Amino acid sequence: MHIERLMEGRRTTSAIEYVTNKNILPSYFTSIKERIESLHSNTNGTVDTSNLQQFVGGGTDVYVQKHDEMKYAGIHFLFDRAALNGISKEGNKCVIGPSATVTDLMQSPILQQSFPRLDEFVKLVSSTPIRNMATVAGNFVNASPIGDFTIFFLALNAQLSISDGKRTREIPLRKFYKAYKLIDLKPGEFIQKIAFDLPGKQTHFNFEKVSKRTNLDIASVNTAIAIKKDKRIIFEAGIAAGGVAPVPLYLEKASNFLHGKIVSEELLFKLIEIVQGEISPISDARGSEAYKRLLLSQLIKAHFLKLFPELDPERIIAGN
Repeated sequence: MHIERLMEGRRTTSAIEYVTNKNILPSYFTSIKERIESLHSNTNGTVDTSNLQQFVGGGTDVYVQKHDEMKYAGIHFLFDRAALNGISKEGNKCVIGPSATVTDLMQSPILQQSFPRLDEFVKLVSSTPIRNMATVAGNFVNASPIGDFTIFFLALNAQLSISDGKRTREIPLRKFYKAYKLIDLKPGEFIQKIAFDLPGKQTHFNFEKVSKRTNLDIASVNTAIAIKKDKRIIFEAGIAAGGVAPVPLYLEKASNFLHGKIVSEELLFKLIEIVQGEISPISDARGSEAYKRLLLSQLIKAHFLKLFPELDPERIIAGN
């Protein structure tokens, strides 16, 4: 009642000015409206990069890693752009807008149909609030060596359409990473589209992740595999792993080795040897080099045990 009586004396003075004069609110509230309006940028649906320093999707990692820098940077937010959202099917390809979130992936009928265990995979990634904001392209551009969906789509040989607002170029995700946190993305460019071939009946796909906590944690090592085979003979393969190199790693030698091979326990053991020669993990807070090497070997075994139940699990576990 005291506040109501106080406000009765306001007359024609604006509410914010009146309550700040009465010390009900701090004086800086008088400039809130102008400060909010200054954040608005009307681009009429086009991307103008002339005065912007950085594109941002959901910002779930970059605002944690570079809080002070991002607070005052010129940012172009891509999260809520309709043209950059959505998941669609074009022929046999799945086309994903770069601002599609992890939750969008999880709820997509297209992806649910193509990946029956999708819910199981996605629940290993972060938490619900983060999944609601984290974008697919943001996961790629962040270039974390253990980015979960980067590893997922590396195995699937995803293709990126990259634009500067005027010109577009195409590049495989497998060629996107040059060195630690160094990507093939020029200033003013952003990922415009992500596309990959949907897995068919001959495709066997699996994703594995191990972290200190099963859920809500960053991976120590993660890996994905996509194998196409006719009966027992493999005619195409893609293996990716995170936490074992300075970049999200497409295991090119190991993937090529599988071409034309017959699925067997001996093939798996030889594959693990090749994988070990292709990775270069370091010891850090998430595990020692030896632990990460052992972990990836075990996860490669997990891929084969889940995808090819005809193999002998006891022999695979024993390793001979």
